Amino acid sequence: MTLSFLQHYWWFIVSLLGGLLVFMMFVQGGQSLAMQLAKTEEEEKYVFNSLGRKWELTFTTLVMFGGALYAAFPLFYAISFGGAYWVWMLILITFVAQAVSYEYRVKSSNLLGKKVYHLFLYINGFLGTILIGAAVGTFFTGSNFAYHKVTRELSWGVATDGINLRGVEAALSFNHGALFNILFGVMLLFLVRTTGALWVNNNVKNDLIRERAQKLAKINFFILLPFLLTVLVMLVTMKGYRYNSEGVITLIDGQYLKSLLSDGAYKLIILLIGAVVFIYGVFIGAFKGERKGFWIANGGVVFVVLAIFMIAGFGNSSFYPSYGDLQSSLTIENSSGSFFGLRTMFYVSLAVPFVLAEVGYTWYFMRKPISEEDVKDKHSY
Repeated sequence: MTLSFLQHYWWFIVSLLGGLLVFMMFVQGGQSLAMQLAKTEEEEKYVFNSLGRKWELTFTTLVMFGGALYAAFPLFYAISFGGAYWVWMLILITFVAQAVSYEYRVKSSNLLGKKVYHLFLYINGFLGTILIGAAVGTFFTGSNFAYHKVTRELSWGVATDGINLRGVEAALSFNHGALFNILFGVMLLFLVRTTGALWVNNNVKNDLIRERAQKLAKINFFILLPFLLTVLVMLVTMKGYRYNSEGVITLIDGQYLKSLLSDGAYKLIILLIGAVVFIYGVFIGAFKGERKGFWIANGGVVFVVLAIFMIAGFGNSSFYPSYGDLQSSLTIENSSGSFFGLRTMFYVSLAVPFVLAEVGYTWYFMRKPISEEDVKDKHSY
């Protein structure tokens, strides 16, 4: 067991958690479609109870994803979550608003009224998703920071405009990849809207709502395709940040394409398998009306996201570049924790399959579609 093995192992774990996070973000996708799925107050109960019984799992997975990054790559956590303050705070605020909205949406004499809580859920579905996608986009386009390894000083807004925007430049600085970041966020939005519609088709026992869900899954899938293709083409054609055996960072053409094809092209194989499985799941769910389409499509999503994260971190790529100071760019080698820490966490991580088994066991017993009796329950959302 070497330090290099542990660094690659933990980036794989982070990548897998990223895939599971996008899997769970069908909740956000469903929230963004709620107005189109439900036309009456009774139908709202079906939709929000179907989504509301899963929102905690999305939030928990987001925390696990951030926690794994913090534990395994603490320098990234310090720079990204500290420097890109406003991006992560806005994401957190939208998720807190989501939690509050589900708990108080139908409570009698609630302070803000049901429509305001619905608005919070829409904001979490739209804005929260796009912000997460834009943040992931910076894994390829980079951010404007400098980190001095000797003094451990961090500064933002260096070598270009001199302005510290605390991460907002990810959507404003079009000379440094903001267009890619925004397109990545919009792509993620239509992806989770597709899986959100498939979830409602899977989990709601109401033929009219399921019919609408299948139609919306088709529409959002076809809107997703050009965004997905655009992002992939931009990714494999853009300049990328590569480090050599001495840790020196250089900006070269086609770095992410080279990463995709390196080591027997296993990342490309994973990406293609995920894409095919996702398309098949959408087909049988949206076009055939089969409930299992949700599970198949989201299984494909996990593979696609896993491949994208591995492109960012493996193949000698810098997974968090600095376009302001090239040598400050972060890699899985220069941003990881110590050998002792990573090894200790490795042994702890061996318990993860048991945790996943428990989650799967719980989901198995929660698989029953939402029925009329469920929405009339006094504990319903």
